[in-house]
Amino acid sequence: MASTALYTFGYEGLTIEAFIERLQQARVQLIVDVRELPLSRKKGYSKTAFRAALAAAGIDYQHRPALGCPKPVRDRYKADGDWQAYTHSFLAYLSTQAPEIDALSRTALARQACLVCFEADFGFCHRTYVARAAHASGAPVVRHLTARTVLADEPERLAA
Repeated sequence: MASTALYTFGYEGLTIEAFIERLQQARVQLIVDVRELPLSRKKGYSKTAFRAALAAAGIDYQHRPALGCPKPVRDRYKADGDWQAYTHSFLAYLSTQAPEIDALSRTALARQACLVCFEADFGFCHRTYVARAAHASGAPVVRHLTARTVLADEPERLAA
């Protein structure tokens, strides 16, 4: 199946079962975990358990830590809450990850993929910037899954 979109989805507020059901509705074949450290206090979302739950549902899993937000950037955002500074710092970091972005683009063209991180609001998550960079590198259009809908990416409206 040729990919029709590169999805993003945050698991905040969802059980693993509800999360997987939503992925299945969107016909996602591959999860690309873009958390730098794939650990979670939320049951079912740490790397080993997450991979196993996805596999049981017929969904493949890849962890791409280089596409995660570096700890110093995350820590500064936790301290100051300045989303504009976070965005600037993360985009500067992401600009150094061209080979990873290109690889993600190729993957997203071949399989129905979904970038995953914690935050439910894609407008305040680095996965949106990763998806946009992949799209600029040739990946399909970006779509954001939520618990109930699919939203088209609108960079001009969400830009920091």
